[in-house]
Amino acid sequence: MTPNINESRTTDRTERMTRNSSQFWWSITIAVLVWATISWFQEGRFRFKPFVDPVWNQTPAPLVMKGGDPYIRALMRTISASESNSTRPYSLLYGGEHIYDLSRHPDKCVTIVAGPNRGDCTTAAGRYQMLTTTWMRQAQLYHPNSPMFFFWQDYSFEPQYQDEVVYRWLSDPSAWGADLSQLLQAGRLDEVLYILSPTWTSLGYGIETNDMTSYLPEIYEEMLQEELRSANQ
Repeated sequence: MTPNINESRTTDRTERMTRNSSQFWWSITIAVLVWATISWFQEGRFRFKPFVDPVWNQTPAPLVMKGGDPYIRALMRTISASESNSTRPYSLLYGGEHIYDLSRHPDKCVTIVAGPNRGDCTTAAGRYQMLTTTWMRQAQLYHPNSPMFFFWQDYSFEPQYQDEVVYRWLSDPSAWGADLSQLLQAGRLDEVLYILSPTWTSLGYGIETNDMTSYLPEIYEEMLQEELRSANQ
């Protein structure tokens, strides 16, 4: 039988196109992997050392984040005085246990032992005792380092980023229906604590007050003076 030359040429052309397509996608894959590796090194996501968990000899502890509005910084320290009054606040879980991996929110559900939600469990973690869902929602808006790929939704939970996410959140008037910094500068701390109480329920107007709640105005004033001095240096 005489070979069909046209059919043979068509088959060869199809095989070449398939090989070229395969090579193209392998090249794209390798390029993405190289880019991702370089980005990890540049942004500090790829590490050869453990995450730093700062320990202080005072509470409320100073912020790891540098700079910013001293009024918002004082507010952040006041929130943490009620939510995580510890010398190691950034690694703290509800109940007092500490975590050692700050590469992401721990998402560990711990049984609540007191208060109106007793018997439920909470994923509250870190300096600001943020629930997993709260952290993910706010990190998507305010985290300075977005995940590498859209389907990989891990945001670093390192101290710097806990501070930065909460700082940007508190500084965003659209998130609260008010400019919190302006309210604080006008001496309206009680109004600010009222606005924040649905989120941080220990601030005096929520459902879970604690031993620190009544001292928060005094703590805020002390933190504010410290932050103002630091800002003026």
